[in-house]
Amino acid sequence: MGQDMVLAGPVEPRENRKAAGGRRETGKADGGGRRATALRLALMAVPLAFFAVFFAYPVAAIVTRGLRVGGRWRFGRIAEVMSDPATLDVLWFTCWQAVASTALTLAVALPGAYVFARFDFPGKGLLRAVVTVPFVLPTVVAGSAFLALLGRGGLLDELWGVRLDTSVWAILLAHVFFNYAVVVRTVGGLWAQLDPRQEEAARVLGASRLSAWRRVTLPALAPAVAAAALMVFLFTFTSFGVIQILGGPRYATLEVAIYRETAQLLDLPTAAVLSIVQFAAVAAVLALHAWTVRRRESALRLVDPGRTARRPKGPAQWALLWGVLAVVALLIVTPLAVLVERSLNGPDGYGFTYYEALRSAADSGGTFFVAPLEAVGNSLRYAAVATVFALVVGGLAAALTRRAGRLVRGFDALLMLPLGTSAVTVGFGFLIALDEPPLDLRASWILVPLAQALVGVPFVVRTMLPVLRAVDHRLREAAAVLGASPWRVWREVDLPLVGRAVAVAAGFAFAVSLGEFGATVFLARPDHPTLPVAIARFLGRAGQLTYGQAMALSTILMLVCAGSLLALERIRTDRSGEF
Repeated sequence: MGQDMVLAGPVEPRENRKAAGGRRETGKADGGGRRATALRLALMAVPLAFFAVFFAYPVAAIVTRGLRVGGRWRFGRIAEVMSDPATLDVLWFTCWQAVASTALTLAVALPGAYVFARFDFPGKGLLRAVVTVPFVLPTVVAGSAFLALLGRGGLLDELWGVRLDTSVWAILLAHVFFNYAVVVRTVGGLWAQLDPRQEEAARVLGASRLSAWRRVTLPALAPAVAAAALMVFLFTFTSFGVIQILGGPRYATLEVAIYRETAQLLDLPTAAVLSIVQFAAVAAVLALHAWTVRRRESALRLVDPGRTARRPKGPAQWALLWGVLAVVALLIVTPLAVLVERSLNGPDGYGFTYYEALRSAADSGGTFFVAPLEAVGNSLRYAAVATVFALVVGGLAAALTRRAGRLVRGFDALLMLPLGTSAVTVGFGFLIALDEPPLDLRASWILVPLAQALVGVPFVVRTMLPVLRAVDHRLREAAAVLGASPWRVWREVDLPLVGRAVAVAAGFAFAVSLGEFGATVFLARPDHPTLPVAIARFLGRAGQLTYGQAMALSTILMLVCAGSLLALERIRTDRSGEF
């Protein structure tokens, strides 16, 4: 025993041993906290560098070139442009139509989000892919389809003698057509994971169905609804193709005005001022969104979405289901059917004349250096690479900003700025800024997926962030107490819970990459066009044949998008429940 005592050393009092143990545990905690902070900062460098190099730098370069002429800054141009009544009219129309479009989209799409989240019915996966297709179609093509429905000689004109192409209603309906899927997937994705037993418990305690939904479900959905509203607002605020076709010379958004000043009038200083105005307005909206959403976020109980969807019960639920199906049929399917009909309606009747013409090799006019069908493969490759970029950058940004600390406050909102910045500005900025070593990328194919990823990252962030912030932080703390590293906590706690959100984010990133046109049209090489670029080339040439080929290529884009989304949903269903 004496040897044991000598080997063990002097015995400390129990209180001293506890104090020493507490100091050791505190030291370990402090060391672990410092390592976690260092790792957090290192990981944050990835989205920061991506945002700075591929967005802030190109946009700053094009704006600088517009306001700095002959080595001198022309800041007086800002006051001149902003005092012009025409600029104020454009700004007012841009704001109010974006607000009206967002409100109308939410009103129409929220019932659809509930149906897709809570109801189980045949063809649900196919229908979910169908409602996403309009989101990836080039705005020029979809605008033409709406013109065929609402304009002179369109469906409404033939049936009832009603034309809407001369009113703002055509613009608002087209915006709902494009953004319906944003609300259904963003809000419905979280709604499907909310435990319905929480609302049922409120009803057992005496709350009515409406009161239980308003007090339990609505606060839980508020961050997702706000995220969807923000994305819809940004897309309608920067609307271009829809306004060009359906608005005509009467209506113009800031995006349209920037294009006209840049491409038609060659007035780069005015375009630079309008870009600054658009950027400032979007930044203000993002700041307001970041402040209000964080005040409403709380931990939620998330469950497998396969457990929450069931067949409709009772006349009210069946009426809601059929009402949503009717809206989808009229607002989504009908314009898409117009594209298919026009692609098959050839000069000699219905057939595949326009599709067969797409198999031809490069034309003599120099519009296509390769067969137009090769654009399908180009689009898929670019979109796949852009999706990887968007998931890495956006996933890191969402994971690192799930807690509203001083260091990361507003960083998630910062990454939304590309959605509110003119695609014309971004495209020209890439060509001007990324043409010198060490960033001489003008001749590289990587420019296209980088530009597409800029649009995909915000969708990844806004889709994943509400779910990440809804995960109970005590689960992470318990894993950390048991010795798990931050990486293991993310892999074994966060990732299984947000796997559905990752799949939704990947689908959005891939879809928007397939249909991105504004920046890609400046960056895609002539021998490697994407589907939207090829469609625009056909629409820019006169003749019935080229117009039919544009409709055929648009139909192919629609089918590629629908097939890709269905494949993603099947993979997701096989692995971890319904997407």
